[in-house]
Amino acid sequence: MREDAQKERACGCQRVKRVRDFTTKGSLPSAAALIVFSEIVWLQCVNLSLQSVRPLPQRARRKVKMEDVIARMQDEKNGIPIRTVKSFLSKIPSVFSGSDIVQWLIKNLTIEDPVEALHLGTLMAAHGYFFPISDHVLTLKDDGTFYRFQTPYFWPSNCWEPENTDYAVYLCKRTMQNKARLELADYEAESLARLQRAFARKWEFIFMQAEAQAKVDKKRDKIERKILDSQERAFWDVHRPVPGCVNTTEVDIKKSSRMRNPHKTRKSVYGLQNDIRSHSPTHTPTPETKPPTEDELNQQIKYWQIQLDRHRLKMSKVADSLLSYTEQYLEYDPFLVPPDPSNPWLSDDTTFWELEASKEPSQQRVKRWGFGMDEALKDPVGREQFLKFLESEFSSENLRFWLAVEDLKKRPIREVPSRVQEIWQEFLAPGAPSAINLDSKSYDKTTQNVKEPGRYTFEDAQEHIYKLMKSDSYPRFIRSSAYQELLQAKKKGKSLTSKRLTSLVQSY
Repeated sequence: MREDAQKERACGCQRVKRVRDFTTKGSLPSAAALIVFSEIVWLQCVNLSLQSVRPLPQRARRKVKMEDVIARMQDEKNGIPIRTVKSFLSKIPSVFSGSDIVQWLIKNLTIEDPVEALHLGTLMAAHGYFFPISDHVLTLKDDGTFYRFQTPYFWPSNCWEPENTDYAVYLCKRTMQNKARLELADYEAESLARLQRAFARKWEFIFMQAEAQAKVDKKRDKIERKILDSQERAFWDVHRPVPGCVNTTEVDIKKSSRMRNPHKTRKSVYGLQNDIRSHSPTHTPTPETKPPTEDELNQQIKYWQIQLDRHRLKMSKVADSLLSYTEQYLEYDPFLVPPDPSNPWLSDDTTFWELEASKEPSQQRVKRWGFGMDEALKDPVGREQFLKFLESEFSSENLRFWLAVEDLKKRPIREVPSRVQEIWQEFLAPGAPSAINLDSKSYDKTTQNVKEPGRYTFEDAQEHIYKLMKSDSYPRFIRSSAYQELLQAKKKGKSLTSKRLTSLVQSY
């Protein structure tokens, strides 16, 4: 295929030379003008064939796969049977039913679920590869609805980006043909009126183009004209879909902003000249971009190297982590599990107030401290119990330092310098009464930060102490007898509820 492309390119160069020889001589006779025109058309076809040799982007590869399936559907032996259906006083040529498509997909693509086959067929219909002959909505129905294949000329892989002027010519041509099947739908009539206002200055030219197209169509055979009219209608149903339907030609604005294709050209259906006001609202022209410089390429290389070095997790591990987190906190979600005790603002149960008045944590609250050190530190009672345990082991200086730094972050700015000095003298200065154990790197950085005191002066030291407590002090607290007693023995919710019921019975 590469060798054929090179031969085509060499032959094309000779033809370019011939075109230049004609054009450099000034005025051209009519025969020469026809030769030049035919040569230019031939070169455009060669250019399209050479582009097919280049690697295809992902969007184009999807279209190639769909077109392979369509080619198999149209196979004479193993494809979908295409027939001419006789109706009252007329014939419907080259059609097949929606159920034929579904059955063919199930049989030839090893699809077990008919719903999946119907969905796949609907996606292919939305791209315009086949279409219902009597409906503007491009969808597949698993019934006797008649469908027809689209001609390869109108396939999406031909990179059609039709202009609004092309659409105006098509709608104007439809109004000239007095056929019931060619009557404009409501949304098409509105589009025609809007386009007529937008192109008021050039509407005469558009009308002339529509007349010329209508005359050409009248010369065709009746059956051929009927098929071509339906295929052209399906083409515009893809590129100017019914309001509320999916536009498969629409490009995500985020993706289009990242596109780097300066050689992209716009194709016109009827050969009209480009107009500034004729661009489709869903197909804005992409500005030409310069090739990246050496510095920009080096920056991209550095960026991708950083991305490769980033820590990544498998999706299965992420899903397992989310599931375990959800299961762990399920009983604490009042939307999923009724809270125990119930909310006193929503019910007449005052057990919650009694628990708060007793200042003793419930079993559910104590259980949450075991989920992680953050849960114990967030709960005021958990912090108090954790501090009591560390004081019993004469190692409370780390937690007191951590709490002091947290308090520093909430202080008014005028109190920050004095509070920084107090923390330094108590925990970090030489001979401090509650000295903490820091590594040399954190200590040196904290020493420099103290010279310019702020709310985050002890950030590095606090992070180091947090890691020490998480790896040593917190596991000892969870394994301690004090925590186990709180977890196992205290079932305050049930005991207080039973006491309350007993008191109510005695009062009566």
